[in-house]
Amino acid sequence: MFTQVSFSDLGRRSTIDKTLKSLADREVIRRLARGLYDYPKKHAQLGLLDPTPAAIAKALAGDRALRIQPSGAYAANQLGLSLQVPAKVTFLTDGDNRTVVVGKQTITLKRTTPKSMATAGRISGLVIQALRHLGQDHVDDEIIRKLDQRLTKQDRKVLKRDLRYAPAWIARIMRQIAEDA
Repeated sequence: MFTQVSFSDLGRRSTIDKTLKSLADREVIRRLARGLYDYPKKHAQLGLLDPTPAAIAKALAGDRALRIQPSGAYAANQLGLSLQVPAKVTFLTDGDNRTVVVGKQTITLKRTTPKSMATAGRISGLVIQALRHLGQDHVDDEIIRKLDQRLTKQDRKVLKRDLRYAPAWIARIMRQIAEDA
């Protein structure tokens, strides 16, 4: 995955745009959305594969060196706490709001507070966002057991270190999991 900004050091914007258009017309690369491209991957039975929401978000963030953090149902799904695979995926960011539609997927980068981004890119950020999505009333022993099984010893150290960034009710769960190590 890449954006036209990835090539900004190689020439003028108009030249880069023409070159990318030419490569897309020849199907060397695939234009997914305005300014967003990839090398198409083909599966023997499934045909052309769509990129993952994480790859799309990373490409969008990378062109401006933004931090991103999966949130909502996508975060819960990444941790195995939910079987729901959302068609609309939201990533928190320290950059501007942006929405991109790729095939049937909608990927949104949503600006948030510095405190919410303090754990971006770490397992603790994923845990905080997943639990926040599920809600305090829906986090039961089964959810805690799944998290407990999923997290490594190193993950638990990160959770313990990042307790201060979590709301109180999530911090209690994180502490419980971290101490189970």
